[in-house]
Amino acid sequence: MKSFMRKAGSGITKNVVGISLVSFFNDIASEMIYPIVPIFLTSVLGAPVTVVGLIEGFAESTASILRVFSGWFSDKFKRRKPFMVAGYALSALSKLVIAVSFHWSVVMGGRFLDRFGKGVRTSARDALLAQSSDAGSRGKVFGFHRAVDTMGALVGPLTALALLQAFRDNMRFIFILAIIPAAAGVGLLVAFVKDIQKQEQTAGEPRLTLKGMKLSRDFKVFLWVSAIFAVGNSSDAFLILRAQNLGLSLSLTILVYTVFNAAYALTSFPAGILSDRIGQKSVLLYGFFLFAVIYFFFGLVTQAAYLWILFPFYGLYMALTEGVGKAYISHLTDRDYAGTTYGIYQTLIGVMTFFSSLIAGFLWKYVGAAAPFYFAAVMATVAFMVFVLASSHRTESSKDS
Repeated sequence: MKSFMRKAGSGITKNVVGISLVSFFNDIASEMIYPIVPIFLTSVLGAPVTVVGLIEGFAESTASILRVFSGWFSDKFKRRKPFMVAGYALSALSKLVIAVSFHWSVVMGGRFLDRFGKGVRTSARDALLAQSSDAGSRGKVFGFHRAVDTMGALVGPLTALALLQAFRDNMRFIFILAIIPAAAGVGLLVAFVKDIQKQEQTAGEPRLTLKGMKLSRDFKVFLWVSAIFAVGNSSDAFLILRAQNLGLSLSLTILVYTVFNAAYALTSFPAGILSDRIGQKSVLLYGFFLFAVIYFFFGLVTQAAYLWILFPFYGLYMALTEGVGKAYISHLTDRDYAGTTYGIYQTLIGVMTFFSSLIAGFLWKYVGAAAPFYFAAVMATVAFMVFVLASSHRTESSKDS
């Protein structure tokens, strides 16, 4: 047992643990408010579902555009930590903005500030995680990070649930209290996480162009596949609204969301280890297929009882794709361009999320609550098929050569 634990923990450096703990505290803060915000918008501020889609799409996509620039600057200056500190601090401030909101446009500003902070920090953070690990343990490292990060996403909703019970559904007070773990994460980052200085520059000055970076064919294929997939993968806010649509109370909606995060946290590290053994591409394909099945049933079911099955399977899908996808990218790019590469990927996903959330909002309002989920299932199936065909073509080309 001890040898198994040592083997499982090999490659997990102090920096990886520190970064993961920072994400843990930030996710406590974020997930204290995330499952509440859509309900706050629709039930307290009276915003329609289309506005929820607009806010989520705008926040995710507009802020995500920054990720490619912040990633590039972190490559250029060979510093990751300052971008991480700035990003996490902005996200902490966003909780206060949402707490004082009396119109949905102010909530949009708060969500934008939160995602802006995520845009500043994410590419640099993922690059630092890659730099803090060796090539043979990338899946494990990113899986470990996602597991610890998602434990925060488990603690956050449970904390919110307890506070809602104690303070009689006072959502604004929850938003204010969420600042505490967010600030703790920033303090931990400043005190314990270290930048890794490169000993030499091997690829020249990083350029903010695909041509200058000489991205691999596999990475470009993955970008196309991810873009197709993301067109249907709208904000998780629609899953929360679907839970309410099927009859769950506010407390039960938060609880079923917590079940999702528990499944996500428990399976992320094993999924990362599995991806190191059988390959990240194979695990990603399983994840895409599982997403298509899950979203089809999210559209199909008419009773809330089924959500207690679908949400944990959705957590498994996240474990099979989030950290694994980042580990996969780390093998397709030059180390000197890591920040920029992650930025390009995350910016693309963010832009697609804007359209997917808008589409989901309009489908929900004008077609029906099930329509966004059927649409997502179709797009995930198309992405899965493109990924398989591209992989088959690559294999055939290799045989021919």
